[in-house]
Amino acid sequence: MVFMASLGGAASAVAGPLLDRDYRLLAGNSEVNLNRTYGGKVLLIVNTASKCGFTPQYEGLEALQQELSGQGFAVLGFPSNDFKGQEPGTEAQIQEFCTLTYGVKFPMFQKVHVVGPEATPLYRDLTRATGVAPGWNFHKYLVSRDGRVVAQFPSKVRPDDPALRAAIERELAAPVPRR
Repeated sequence: MVFMASLGGAASAVAGPLLDRDYRLLAGNSEVNLNRTYGGKVLLIVNTASKCGFTPQYEGLEALQQELSGQGFAVLGFPSNDFKGQEPGTEAQIQEFCTLTYGVKFPMFQKVHVVGPEATPLYRDLTRATGVAPGWNFHKYLVSRDGRVVAQFPSKVRPDDPALRAAIERELAAPVPRR
C-alpha cells in the first residue's frame, strides 16, 4: 500500500525541521546537515540492511540515483539492524558490502534505529508525517523539494516499480522552491 500525503496536515507540520538534522556519513567522521546538503532536492529515504531478502534493491536504488541525480534527486540510505538482526555488521563492513556487492555510490549514513523508542528523530518525523513506521528493511519515504513527506512505499515495492517511479517523476516535475 502506498501513502500519498496531502498538501496540508501532518506532512506540512514537519516540513521545516524534517531535514534540519546532522548525520554522519557511513564509516566516516564528517557530519552532513541534510537540509544544507539535500534541501531543494527530491529525496528517497530508505532504511537498508545487508542480510535481507530485499537487499538486492540496492542495485535498483543505485540505478535511480545514477539516472535521476542530475535532475535534483537523491537516494539517502540509513542502515538499521532493527529487523531480525539483518544488519549486524560494523559501519565499515556495511560500506564495504554495499560498495563491492552492489556498487552503491548514493549517500549512506550512520547506522540508526528506525522504529521504537530509540528511533532517530528523522525516522520519528517520517513516521509521524505518514502515520506509517517502517515495517521492515527497505521501506521508502519520498520527500518533495520543499521538505514535505509526500509518499511512503513498503519494502516489497522495488525501486523500478511504476508507482514509485511515477511519484518520483511527479515531484521532479514540480517547481523548485526558492531558498
